[in-house]
Amino acid sequence: MEAADIHIIERCKKGDSNAQRQVYARYSSMMFAVAIRYTNARVDAEDVMQEAWIKVFRHIKSFSEHNSFEGWLRRIVVNTAITHYRRNQKHQFQLDIEEVHATPNDFEAFKEIDFTKDELAKAIAQLPKGYGMVFKLYVIDGFKHKEIAEQLGIDLNTSKSQLSRARRYLQDVLHAMSQRAKKE
Repeated sequence: MEAADIHIIERCKKGDSNAQRQVYARYSSMMFAVAIRYTNARVDAEDVMQEAWIKVFRHIKSFSEHNSFEGWLRRIVVNTAITHYRRNQKHQFQLDIEEVHATPNDFEAFKEIDFTKDELAKAIAQLPKGYGMVFKLYVIDGFKHKEIAEQLGIDLNTSKSQLSRARRYLQDVLHAMSQRAKKE
């Protein structure tokens, strides 16, 4: 971490509103990108952002300069998004099934196809909420199933089955996208 960054964070710890505005200006777009990835709706992402910034400035004194500030912020946004998801979850499905692993044949159709980052983001955004939350936590942010289950308040096998279903769903979406691209 650069000395200038440490200085701004130290000023934030003292309640300096100008320093807080600087931190907000510098990191808000990154934090919003994380929030929108977990909510898929701008209004929900804005709610998550507002709650996350409150947590950031309320708890900034606990941040240590020996850690990654961006990683600390990202973790706050992810945890806030999880809380938002749990608070707004209407129905929770508990399915105790074993994880279904994709076979090489499942991916055969995609060997020759390259998807852009935007196309993949669109496909991921189409995942149903439960599938999407588990997929993003596991694949994008590297959480383990046990952590996901604890954070979302679901069974370990539900986390595994949601990931398996998310993968299958994504395969279908990407296949449909590739078929449309071939026709164009």
